[in-house]
Amino acid sequence: MFGRDYQFWMGGRSATHIDEVTSDPRQLDDGNFWAVVVTFEGEYQFVRFKKVEEKKFETRDWTALERPWISSLDEMDYMAYVSRIRHAISEGGVYQVNACRILHHYLGERDVSLAGLFSRLQSANPAPYSQYLKIPGLEIASASPELFLSRTGRQLKTSPIKGTLRQGATEFGEKDKAENLMIVDLMRNDLGRICLPGSVEVAQLFRHEQHPGLTHLVSDVVGTLRNDVSWSDIFEATIAPGSVSGAPKSAAVEIISREEGLRGPYCGALGWIHGDRAELAVGIRTFWKGDDNVLRFGTGAGITWGSDPHSEWEETQLKARHLISLAGGQLP
Repeated sequence: MFGRDYQFWMGGRSATHIDEVTSDPRQLDDGNFWAVVVTFEGEYQFVRFKKVEEKKFETRDWTALERPWISSLDEMDYMAYVSRIRHAISEGGVYQVNACRILHHYLGERDVSLAGLFSRLQSANPAPYSQYLKIPGLEIASASPELFLSRTGRQLKTSPIKGTLRQGATEFGEKDKAENLMIVDLMRNDLGRICLPGSVEVAQLFRHEQHPGLTHLVSDVVGTLRNDVSWSDIFEATIAPGSVSGAPKSAAVEIISREEGLRGPYCGALGWIHGDRAELAVGIRTFWKGDDNVLRFGTGAGITWGSDPHSEWEETQLKARHLISLAGGQLP
């Protein structure tokens, strides 16, 4: 039924031989190994694999792209988007919104595998939650630095990133810390819906994580799941990830939907679930393509009242520049 070239790989865990594809999160409680794609909008795709083993990713070649990338928003349009968010904040309906744009690159008529691009990412931009997925209709090569959800038994952890510095800079400003704290509170609330009362706590606040060319401001929120909680409940409580939506989440998502349209796997949840164990990343620093053979890559920035539109545009450029240089083609 399914071809043998379909594969999932993350953190040395390789899965092959697809057994089932479903959009029903109730299936995830069956104790089998599932690769997970949840879009920012909450569309589910779960893939059960028969064979799971510890294995290095097989290195492939990648031919660098040559043509320029096309952005869903140019600089002026993005800055206008930021200004509209600031206006919404001034009216009190929202406090923070993650404003994103998506870069597109047409791959031509040939079938280009992203396995080679993932090999290049692994070598030149190692990331703690990097992963590769090829399933019918979708291929993903991700260098995500951000943990969305980690589960071991009833223990749940999320580690939102808010705050980005260029390499060499050492101090995060008050805007970064305020934004991080806002999202920490949001994630505490999300986990509080599915965890035992009193078990949700901030395990670490404002730690620095080093990544290629960047330093991120990260916090850890942990909790103990209630006994009656299923994976359906977990996704319902936590999607979309707070760090890439905003606060309050419902108001931020409404603005994002109106301004950006569909994000798809970008800013969603990507990873694996195996019974009561799981590791899911936020789908950032991620390349993906579907049947249209268009390669996509998203980039964004968190907007608050204190945001400067041009600086936020530059942050989106900063986050995209290194990875686009690995894929090839010119950053717009």
